[in-house]
Amino acid sequence: MQDLLLEIEQFCLRNGMSETRFGELALNDKPFVSQLKHGRDLRGSTAARLRQFMAEYGAHQPADAATAREYPAGSLAFPHRDLLGISQLERHEILYLLDQAEPWVELNRQSTKHTDLLSGLTIINAFFENSTRTLLSFEIAGKRLGADVVNMHAATSSVKKGETLIDTAITLNAMRADAIVIRHASSGATQLIASKVDCPVLNAGDGQHEHPTQALLDALALRHALRARGQAADDFTGLTVTICGDILHSRVARSNVLCLQALGATVRLCAPPALMPVGIEQVGAQPFHDFDASLDGADVVMMLRLQTERMSGQFIPSAREYHHLYGLTQKRLKQAAPDALVMHPGPMNRGVEIDSDVADMLDRSIITRQVEMGVAIRMACLEVLTRRARGVAGWEGAA
Repeated sequence: MQDLLLEIEQFCLRNGMSETRFGELALNDKPFVSQLKHGRDLRGSTAARLRQFMAEYGAHQPADAATAREYPAGSLAFPHRDLLGISQLERHEILYLLDQAEPWVELNRQSTKHTDLLSGLTIINAFFENSTRTLLSFEIAGKRLGADVVNMHAATSSVKKGETLIDTAITLNAMRADAIVIRHASSGATQLIASKVDCPVLNAGDGQHEHPTQALLDALALRHALRARGQAADDFTGLTVTICGDILHSRVARSNVLCLQALGATVRLCAPPALMPVGIEQVGAQPFHDFDASLDGADVVMMLRLQTERMSGQFIPSAREYHHLYGLTQKRLKQAAPDALVMHPGPMNRGVEIDSDVADMLDRSIITRQVEMGVAIRMACLEVLTRRARGVAGWEGAA
């Protein structure tokens, strides 16, 4: 029954239809969906009738890229138990998560932003690093899906009392969570925890390794921004994206390079020599030390903050000097494409890597759109990764 409820919910979101209206049109029974959620019996013939209605209704509606694209059936569309990095994903798996997020974008723009799909499931947000934006985004995502969400902060955890990461993982596993979201200062920590627990693990950032949901939300925000301009944005083939900032310490940069390139974009990386990883050319990105040169004709400019908390030593002379050479100003932005979009994963250091008048450009900056898409993409990831636990048809044997 859960798989049918999911189909109905996504159908209603795609078509801007309330559940009451769905019941009226499909069965002439307005409270049907609400009653079904509360245990109403469902005959096989009724389920078949509902699916026939959705199929025939969709056949007479214009298909968008998300609904028209075909994926492997069931768990073959996304065969992973965990989401630990973009590096583990194929192109079609990235597109699948982006498409799965579209209904949640619509839900989050409605007055009632809630569903009971994950009702009865427990999600633990275990953050061993300080976070405001990412933690809040995951918490809202879980609660809007109807899950019980528990936040664990390292400052108040047994880690401060000497407990090892493995012991923490074993403890979390014993609590029988249905999904665990991990942020940790050490690269590979999420992989270690995933190997010790029985439920899906989502990487919310591990050291300098990866931050997969940030790259996914950036891709979703860029897709929506391009569509708003009337540009077909199934992928980013032909786009040139310049990422400038502290590339050396940035897990966001790593995940974005992998994601953007998988979707067809050309990626340029710009940083002072001390903040550019050695051998970055091997991942296919084009390295620059001259910010002005890296901006030439760029369609998208993504700025990154200086991650001073990860720096040991003097990597730049001063914030003022850094802004002079690598800060995004309106004058400097003119070297990019005339309608180049501006992105920043946050938090921003205004006046250092980006000027306020650039960050707040209504027609060019999509920074707040990135925040909005963060909730939707995390809802999609949580919903997809918990399908096995919820017994969704076709996902019982998921990895």
